[in-house]
Amino acid sequence: MARSIYDKQIQNRNYLSPTGFNFTLQRCPKVSFFSNTAQIPGIDLGVATQPNYLNDIPRPGEKLQFSDFNLRFLVDEDLKNYMQIQNWMRGLGFPESLAEIYSEYTEYAKLYNREFNKSEELLYSDATLEVLNSTMNPQFLVKFKGMFPISLTTLDFDATPTDVDYFTAECTFKYTVYTITDLAGNPL
Repeated sequence: MARSIYDKQIQNRNYLSPTGFNFTLQRCPKVSFFSNTAQIPGIDLGVATQPNYLNDIPRPGEKLQFSDFNLRFLVDEDLKNYMQIQNWMRGLGFPESLAEIYSEYTEYAKLYNREFNKSEELLYSDATLEVLNSTMNPQFLVKFKGMFPISLTTLDFDATPTDVDYFTAECTFKYTVYTITDLAGNPL
């Protein structure tokens, strides 16, 4: 039987919904529950230039650049989730003393009820963005390795609005790499 061009078409005609996701940041579970925006970051491939006497010729490079990962989350009124990120950043940057990084390590070790033998385990966290299908069931996973926060937005108090807009905070992360897999962990 001859194969037609239609055999190579997309079989699932449902569109991906921007509202269907769950985000899990291992190190900050309180942030994960309140997350309301996340994204699959973009990637850029560098370009090498081949000199030519008429016109330089662009050639594919060999190094990928991953865009930053941005997360927006609702802030709870006890600041528990906001402080998880802020304390992590303080632990990385120790703005007042070196003791801050050690106290943050201790808190993190208590959270996971285990000892850490590598300091790198305390600096970074893995994360997973679970993307849901049109019926709100898990469809595929975006797994991030080696995340750490590099910025956290301000919380601006203002007594003049007539309606209450609850606080959201945005956090930007750097990471080593991300992969997109099916639910069994196989690359898409």
